[in-house]
Amino acid sequence: MSQPLNQKRKAAFLDRDGVINVDHGYVSSPEQFEFIEGVFDACRHLQQQGYLLIVVTNQSGIGRGYYNEQQFHALTDWMKAQFQSHGVTLTDVFFCPHHPVKANPPYQIDCDCRKPAPGMLVQAINKYQIDPSQSLMLGDKKADMQAAQAAGVGRKVLVLSGQTLTAEDQASADEVWPSIKVAPELVVN
Repeated sequence: MSQPLNQKRKAAFLDRDGVINVDHGYVSSPEQFEFIEGVFDACRHLQQQGYLLIVVTNQSGIGRGYYNEQQFHALTDWMKAQFQSHGVTLTDVFFCPHHPVKANPPYQIDCDCRKPAPGMLVQAINKYQIDPSQSLMLGDKKADMQAAQAAGVGRKVLVLSGQTLTAEDQASADEVWPSIKVAPELVVN
């Protein structure tokens, strides 16, 4: 499917831990990976609405030495295959292995890709000619909303996946959904 000249695409940016899978903390293998109920249906619906599905995930566990980039890529390939088996294509996965304090060299840097910085979203926007104003961010933390805001993403959706969020955290979003399962009912072109 080719894009007409000068027509930008729209994307649904998805945080990984807490949106796609249950955030058990530093998930690094398929055995630890528990998909959130409804995520395949929600992503299929977004895909049918014309959204590219792009994962943007902080992965400081790499920088902290809990797992390495090869393990992350192997898990990502497995995750993409699970989506594919449900009829869903993840366009790309962007990750940040850095942390400004709690990481080992060379990962201990204050980068522009670790959310709340918008670097991963900006990389995707440029790589896929995305119109951020027509796009949305699905995240489970205020940092996801801040990154989306900084990248000019038009719609910021905070997905509640069991964590406790303050009123200030919730105010950083345009919408707050009780779960990813509600996406098909709430997505409107």
